[in-house]
Amino acid sequence: MAAKLYQNFIDGDWAGARSNKTFENLNPADTRDIVGSFPDSGKEDIDRAVAAAQEAFDRWRLTPAPRRAEIIYRTGQILIDRKEQYAQQMTREMGKVLKETRGDVQEAIDTAFYMAGEGRRLFGQTTPSELPNKFAMSIRMPVGVCGMITPWNFPMAIPSWKLFPALVAGNTCVIKPAEDTPLSTHNLVEALTEAGLPKGVVNVVYGHGPEAGAPLVEHPGIRAISFTGSSEVGRIIGEIAARTFKPCSLEMGGKNAMIVLDDANLDLAVEGAVWGAFGTTGQRCTATSRIIAQKGIYSEFVKRLSERAQKLRVGSGLDETNDMGPQINQQQIETTSRYVEIGKGEGAKLVCGGNRANGGERSHGYFFEPTVYTEVSPRMRIAQEEIFGPVVGVIPCSSFEEAVEIANGIQYGLSTALYTKDVNRAFQAMRDLDAGITYINAPTIGAEVHLPFGGTKATGNGHREGGGGAIDFYTQWKAVYVDYSNRLQRAQIDHGE
Repeated sequence: MAAKLYQNFIDGDWAGARSNKTFENLNPADTRDIVGSFPDSGKEDIDRAVAAAQEAFDRWRLTPAPRRAEIIYRTGQILIDRKEQYAQQMTREMGKVLKETRGDVQEAIDTAFYMAGEGRRLFGQTTPSELPNKFAMSIRMPVGVCGMITPWNFPMAIPSWKLFPALVAGNTCVIKPAEDTPLSTHNLVEALTEAGLPKGVVNVVYGHGPEAGAPLVEHPGIRAISFTGSSEVGRIIGEIAARTFKPCSLEMGGKNAMIVLDDANLDLAVEGAVWGAFGTTGQRCTATSRIIAQKGIYSEFVKRLSERAQKLRVGSGLDETNDMGPQINQQQIETTSRYVEIGKGEGAKLVCGGNRANGGERSHGYFFEPTVYTEVSPRMRIAQEEIFGPVVGVIPCSSFEEAVEIANGIQYGLSTALYTKDVNRAFQAMRDLDAGITYINAPTIGAEVHLPFGGTKATGNGHREGGGGAIDFYTQWKAVYVDYSNRLQRAQIDHGE
């Protein structure tokens, strides 16, 4: 049976790539299973999509924001009705277990309802004027046509983080999802369309980075770019956007630390470490990839962690008895394997895992064992570089102060966590950990849609997704002055008095 052929969505119509080329979307748990074929698009397709978004912009920005928000709200309701269907399809194309893909769809639902509320806010400011009989205020304006490039690890949640705030603010969009997980973006946009989104407001172009992503970033009609992915690619995108003064939101890598102090609830910390390190097979920018454990509990913590890791069931995410699914593709397997060898060469002690998980139902998929290293030093590459796989290193420390120093001693600054019963230490950690997110007595994963998401240093460039931060990126400020004095009044800047 031939795989279903999906198409780009441009100006309200489904259409193939101008080149007529396609690529296959494979199930990473069983690569014999072809989820679908998608257009392998290029510059011509991007040009058409941007033109459609430009044509739709004036009509959409002039649609009252509460009306725009109603479409986003209806999209959330559609997603509720199709949550299980879309979760099943997401597990098939991305691999993570069903309880996680249900959470991915739920994140899109939560984002829809939160951003729908913004349609009746989008607050500006009113301020006193320095002159009599004059009114002063600021209002939010849409940016224009926004380009979006999204990753494969949260293939519906992250597109919703970008699309919904952009749309409620009055922008039109062109989105290129990751080539490994195009179906989930297809499903999201299909729901938007059924909710009543006018043609041209959102356009979807499938394809690979050099052929489709680069023309999107470089296109002169794109007024802002939002990218989630690696720091290496994000740096290139940021440089291109800077040449034409495009606002550019970059959410990139992480090497997230979880600190466990001697007074921590050890059972809770171990459960948090297992979930933080091996949830989504370690393929999260917020994954717990470093654990900094105080020496008083270090040996016991390592023992419990390795025992729990070895008990995790690895297999197809569609089998609900499994705890961890596959990695996304062969490249990620090779990256994880390479870092396992790097860790051995650096002198870290491999206490469990470290191998590709083959045999039985896993023989046609990209499975890797949950892997734990101990005796890791802070400057080792496995403690400094993002692996994006089910690998965690445990680093010993003598004190809270040393733990914070180790946690901050990397190029990234996305997420951090502290396990302790000492409220004073908790507040010091909130203050001193150099990261965009800090959890107390919880792992480094678990962001909520109404709070800003993003990081410091090489993790990002200062913008945030989620909450009010997303609205800030997808709007621009306009200052408005209304003089009702019926005479020329010069502001202080003009007469100096």
